[in-house]
Amino acid sequence: MNANLFDMDRQGNVTAEPWSLAAEAPTVSADGLTYTVKLKPEAKWSDGQPVSADDIKFTFDTVKNPESGSPGISAFDKVESVTKVDDKTVTIKLKQIYAPFQYSLVSSLAPYHVLKDVALKDLAKDPFGSDPTKTVTNGPWKWTKWERGQYLTFEADPNYWGSQKPHIQTLTYKIYADQNTEMQALLKGDIDFTSAVPLPTLDTVKGKDNMGVILAPGPQYEYLEFNFDGANFPGKYDLFQGQKTRQAIATALNRQGMVDNILKGTGTLMNAPFLPNSWAAPGDAAVNYAYDAEKAKTMLAEDGWKPGKDGILEKDGHRFSFELQYNAGNSRREQVAAVIQQNLKDVGIEVTPKAIDFASWIDQNVTPGKFQALLLAWVLNTPDPDAESTFSSKYFTPAGQNNGWYKNTKLDDLWVKGYSTVDQNERKSIYQEVAKEISTDLPYVFLYQYGSPMAFDKNKVHFSDTDKPESSLSYGYFFHLINWWVTPAN
Repeated sequence: MNANLFDMDRQGNVTAEPWSLAAEAPTVSADGLTYTVKLKPEAKWSDGQPVSADDIKFTFDTVKNPESGSPGISAFDKVESVTKVDDKTVTIKLKQIYAPFQYSLVSSLAPYHVLKDVALKDLAKDPFGSDPTKTVTNGPWKWTKWERGQYLTFEADPNYWGSQKPHIQTLTYKIYADQNTEMQALLKGDIDFTSAVPLPTLDTVKGKDNMGVILAPGPQYEYLEFNFDGANFPGKYDLFQGQKTRQAIATALNRQGMVDNILKGTGTLMNAPFLPNSWAAPGDAAVNYAYDAEKAKTMLAEDGWKPGKDGILEKDGHRFSFELQYNAGNSRREQVAAVIQQNLKDVGIEVTPKAIDFASWIDQNVTPGKFQALLLAWVLNTPDPDAESTFSSKYFTPAGQNNGWYKNTKLDDLWVKGYSTVDQNERKSIYQEVAKEISTDLPYVFLYQYGSPMAFDKNKVHFSDTDKPESSLSYGYFFHLINWWVTPAN
């Protein structure tokens, strides 16, 4: 429902598509610090107002303001100024070289004419974004209905400005409490497309003659995250403060077994937050923790942990027992959490898995950093390896995405060094240093890159080969959706 300023092609290159708001590729100054962006003259909002330079300036200035609490701040806080040149042109001046900035421009905009008088502190509560009748958009579809907890409806905008019009007139986005209920809806024909088939049901879906399945590793990785804020633990004693303890946990986990038995071989082990086969993949520069329970026991003993009366390890009067949170209804994480529980029990650590409803979990636990450990995944929105907002102490929650309160000043400096040059070979060398440091210190145990199988009713949902879903891109399951079409049910 919202057009992006720029979009990405199938290879992850930033481009101005016919449905992008930008008229052409951005112009970049010789020193790499100034970007000039021009809008398509015909681009307009669903209320008929033109999309303007004011919208770009308002959006970017708001996101980079720390008081807005935007999770996208790390993509824009290197911006020194956004200047309106004319109604359709802006110049964006950076404070420093920021190599990933082109991907910051793959962004939707907020309407200045609607929100300009809303106080920053009131933006989150404004009906814009929660009431379809008060939400102004600029994409091929308009948001027309929201039955909370059930579905959202989007209708093709008859006044859409783009030269290419959407073929599908109505899109209904249905919400299910868990993946199994969603799969039953798919198999019964209540829905026509899903971007995440649970692996235990994949063979059943593949066995249906009318089902098409797309499965490839995507731009996401799963991880076990440690919390470094003692306030989340009894007696304010952080169980994960010892580096060797974290390394022992990584050694105690049978990650390859997870890939083979739970992911059915559809994942790839990872040791650092860089996707395998990407230009920043660190190879041997990252430490690999092979599964070895006996070695893990030795490492824990070396870090001062001793068995208590019930066999659970103790140190400084504290039992090594923690809660592992994950989202309820996710069959993959439920199985992985059970493996983690058993693997760590084998070395004397007690784990209590806890499944929580996703929406309340994110709002009440994940975002404010109120957990002991959690099982979650990052979807990498761009092909660029910069992950400063996730791991730097500059970006503690809620102003950033470092919700485990992890601090490593060496890494803080390396992230900055990594994006302060545009030379890819130089950047690759820096990210190898990052990989070595982060895989040694372990704010997370990096588990694996994985793919979420997409499935669709191939008798109803159609797309050409050039417009098919793209597993390697974030949100690639709706790649070129404007060109898809449907065959009505008989």
